[in-house]
Amino acid sequence: MFFISVFFLMMFILLGVAFFTLFERSVLGYIQFRKGPNSTGLMGMFQPFSDALKLFSSEFYFLSFGNYFIYFIIPMFGLVISLMFWLLYPFFFNLISFFYGLLFFLCCSGLGVYIIMISGWCSNSMYSMFGAMRSIAQSISYEVCFFLIILCLVIYIESFNLINFILCQLYIWMFFCCFPLFMIFFSCCLAETNRSPYDFSEGESELVSGFNVEYSSYMFSLFFLSEYMNMMFLSFFMVVIFFGGEIFSLLFYLSFLFLVFCFIWIRSTFPRYRYDKLMYLTWKCYLPMVLNFLIYFVCMKTYFFFIFFSKLIC
Repeated sequence: MFFISVFFLMMFILLGVAFFTLFERSVLGYIQFRKGPNSTGLMGMFQPFSDALKLFSSEFYFLSFGNYFIYFIIPMFGLVISLMFWLLYPFFFNLISFFYGLLFFLCCSGLGVYIIMISGWCSNSMYSMFGAMRSIAQSISYEVCFFLIILCLVIYIESFNLINFILCQLYIWMFFCCFPLFMIFFSCCLAETNRSPYDFSEGESELVSGFNVEYSSYMFSLFFLSEYMNMMFLSFFMVVIFFGGEIFSLLFYLSFLFLVFCFIWIRSTFPRYRYDKLMYLTWKCYLPMVLNFLIYFVCMKTYFFFIFFSKLIC
């Protein structure tokens, strides 16, 4: 049952990524007052599959120079890491139950930086290397706030298990208690997934395609899949830790769909930041606010522990 559960989970994730691309192209079309993909099948339903056939069957070219083994193997590692995130899906039976699931998530998300860095380095291209360097600086900067927000919530819930996050939000969502943290966390998720307005590692205007400029055909498809999988997982993760995460209710899936829509909405609305403003935003705006919240949560839990033990002693 465990292997069957994992198999169906992975299959539906890949199907979800396929229709996520269709959803994104349709939403962008309506926002920009043009038709989206609507010719392939009923309402363009077969467009993701035709895109997949086109990408996987297109010509693959080999570099005349480069670090061949790393160049070929690193996109597969990126896809595997993106799939490993979904092992945290809070099934109550027939799947892995991580008591320290958030620590597993932090370890895997830290590895995502190395995928972009190594893929940019092993291509032996100036553009891909610049894209990798930008992504490293951006990801490291925003991961500080990203991890500190998770630490604030762990201190509050007193658990690393996502199921406990669901149980602790039966009566009130963390979204209402920590609205500023949610907004900062959502901004950090945009930066972690290299989405607009933080898509500096894929700056088309000056870096052609960023860190993956030397990849084509199915290897580019693996980067494409891993990026959209990360967006889907972070939307799911935000629903679990801020919106109750009741996976048996329709509201859970509507909240997840709304956050996925927000990724697309922001892409079509905001222009790309200047790089110095990007760094200013995280180090001088987000980080002081998150540290204040962390001090607040630590003091609050310390106060409650003091009251509890004082009553025991009395």
